[in-house]
Amino acid sequence: MEKVKQDRCTMTQQVSSSPFLKAFYLKMPLSVPSPLRQRRHTLPASEFRNLTPQDAISVFEIEREAFISVSGECPLTLNEVLNFLGQCPELSMGWFEEGQLMGFIIGSGWDKEKLAQEALTRHVPNTPTVHIHVLSVHRHCRQQGKGSILLWRYLQYLRCLPGLRRTLLVCEKFLVPFYEKAGFKDKGPSAITVGALCFRELEYTLAGLAYARRKSNC
Repeated sequence: MEKVKQDRCTMTQQVSSSPFLKAFYLKMPLSVPSPLRQRRHTLPASEFRNLTPQDAISVFEIEREAFISVSGECPLTLNEVLNFLGQCPELSMGWFEEGQLMGFIIGSGWDKEKLAQEALTRHVPNTPTVHIHVLSVHRHCRQQGKGSILLWRYLQYLRCLPGLRRTLLVCEKFLVPFYEKAGFKDKGPSAITVGALCFRELEYTLAGLAYARRKSNC
């Protein structure tokens, strides 16, 4: 028993005298906050931003569910969504809630007075006209007025982009009142057809709002 005590004392003296093993205390660095005090990082509750090609699949899933169930046709294929978001992302807008896409608008540039069939797949850069291809919201967000809010935000955004004077779109007749309520004017039947579907062409004027842009700091 005495020998065990002597051995323990010897080991203690060796550890204490070792140049590599010194007593120390674990302390949290002053610059690192306690885990209990760390700020929780969360995604924005609601965010409007331009879309990117990385958003294309989410866009197409919402579009497909919204349009195929009604008309059997999507305004844009997945490749066309990727094409427009690659060429003119600044003419798109998505509404995100906690990082999830709730609704979107995709537009492109157009250079003629009226929309033609080729406008469905073509982007003309540096033009004063924006062609709105599609506006859609997630099925869980419909009948809540979010489509109107998204459209209003998009039009206000377009007013802040230099050189734009108007936006055009085509829609079926039953949707005309929705767009007229937002300030669009019905220009009559459109030359565009998709299968058996016929459309009305509508126009929204963006020009003549320089004063409003200055006052809004756009």
